[in-house]
Amino acid sequence: MNKLGKPVTQRQLKVGEMIKQALGMIFLRDEAKLPNLETREITVTEVRMSRDLKTAKTFVLPLGGKNAQEVIDKLKEFSFVVRKVLSKKITIKFLPKLLFVKDESFDYAAKIENLIKQTHK
Repeated sequence: MNKLGKPVTQRQLKVGEMIKQALGMIFLRDEAKLPNLETREITVTEVRMSRDLKTAKTFVLPLGGKNAQEVIDKLKEFSFVVRKVLSKKITIKFLPKLLFVKDESFDYAAKIENLIKQTHK
């Protein structure tokens, strides 16, 4: 379920997974030539589609989490380049706008793990 309480549709999940895999391959193969950015070190962890499938919220994290905000800023600045390469990889009626966001789930998981360890001491 999303924030409004409406369930995520199968179509949203399917398109999100398709975009996630395509972006992963684009970054892995360094097909999107972004200045001063090594895309091989970027991991796409999740893609959440809007209900109308016109916006893709893309959660990314650089390897090791180092310089995460700089990487996110570069991806935001050059999202049109990534989108252009993506348009050649997938066939979809409307190519969604890409919104790049830092994935905080690993930080959250580490915080929870530390809390659990502290309670067991």
